[in-house]
Amino acid sequence: MADSGGKTGVKVMVIDDSNTIRRSAEIFLVQAGYQVVLAEDGFDALSKISDHHPQVIFCDIMMPRLDGYQTCALIKKNPRFASTPVVMLSSRDGLFDRARGRMVGSDEYLTKPFTKDSLLQAVTRHARSATDRTSTP
Repeated sequence: MADSGGKTGVKVMVIDDSNTIRRSAEIFLVQAGYQVVLAEDGFDALSKISDHHPQVIFCDIMMPRLDGYQTCALIKKNPRFASTPVVMLSSRDGLFDRARGRMVGSDEYLTKPFTKDSLLQAVTRHARSATDRTSTP
């Protein structure tokens, strides 16, 4: 497998009800060489996660029907995806939001609007640890 900084084959899921956020994240990630799976809400994400097995998941907090906290908790409760890193996305940068994210199992918290660099750095950090986890017997 060709090595493009560890990006080859890394699949990233972006769950956000904002088309603008989904599209900007997709552009940043695809340009950097990642495979991208988009979901517009928690239900959409849960139906796609088993088919696509993303190595890193970005999840908006404020979404209709199933919010990001509920979505993250459901992902983490599934033994197949419990170790998959989930990065919460929110326009609010409060301590309470960060703590609540940790309580449902999120691995990081990124404030929107995120920059290309902050998004790619988060993927690099978490994709590496996800790859390490899957390569150990």
